[in-house]
Amino acid sequence: MNGVIHTEHLSKWYGQVLGLNDVSVEVGPGVTGLLGPNGAGKSTLLWLLTGQLRPSQGRVEVFGESPWANPALFRRVGFCPETEGLYRNLSAREFVTLLARLSGLSRREAAGRAEATLDRVGMTRFMRRRIGTYSKGMRQRVKVAQALVHDPELLILDEPLAGFDPVGRREMLALIRQLGQDGKSVILASHVLHEVESVTSRILLINRGRILAEGDIHEIRALIDRHPHHVRVECDRPRDLARVLIGGDEVVSVAVDDAAVTVETTRPDTFYAKLPGVLAEGDFDVQSIESPDDNLAAVFQYLME
Repeated sequence: MNGVIHTEHLSKWYGQVLGLNDVSVEVGPGVTGLLGPNGAGKSTLLWLLTGQLRPSQGRVEVFGESPWANPALFRRVGFCPETEGLYRNLSAREFVTLLARLSGLSRREAAGRAEATLDRVGMTRFMRRRIGTYSKGMRQRVKVAQALVHDPELLILDEPLAGFDPVGRREMLALIRQLGQDGKSVILASHVLHEVESVTSRILLINRGRILAEGDIHEIRALIDRHPHHVRVECDRPRDLARVLIGGDEVVSVAVDDAAVTVETTRPDTFYAKLPGVLAEGDFDVQSIESPDDNLAAVFQYLME
């Protein structure tokens, strides 16, 4: 097993409620998106990974060790929970320093790391203000900072983008992307599919406590070819292009409007390979080529059906 995270037939139930059902996954370095609607089981899986819950059945390992009752392992893991547990009467600097101290850093090192990490998440100007005066987005930055301050090898982020304005979301996504490029292992749990898609193509799709699919987004898309793939080509002569495309063996149907042709195909790779030649031969002026099916939202919807 080479993965940072490894689970085998992992299940967790709360009385009669099944929170996680027979999950077997392996996660390695880089950014991995954990995607699913609210209530899908994302938080339960993360609590098991961080040793806050004990499995009802099956096995979970982080760096080859069980996280349950294993404090030494926590120094290698940073966790940003969805819920808030901030001390509102402390400043961000005091709070993040406290968490660094709990991770085993000396007083001087903890203070230095806290300031550097708060700067990294864009909180230098505000780090001496009480947390109780912060906006939701500022509190989210503090939560990410406390997860980062001890320089963990594995970061587990549960809905870290909640409460951010568009600028804040872009900044946080850039930070997460950089962490993955720096060699960290990052689990990014979210229900906002396009945001995860912007930082990684490696995903786990979860719903009702079960993993629906895992791997590269394009590999997963290839597994569900029973759903026709739609490609919209906006060009200067859509009716002429439609007449050419309708004869292709890989084309199921063609729809035309005043600006574009929308093709339905069950063999998208073949269609994409032939399309440039068709456009060049017909001397079409193309404004855009896009597919509403080649994204996480479409894949997730298909797998839910």
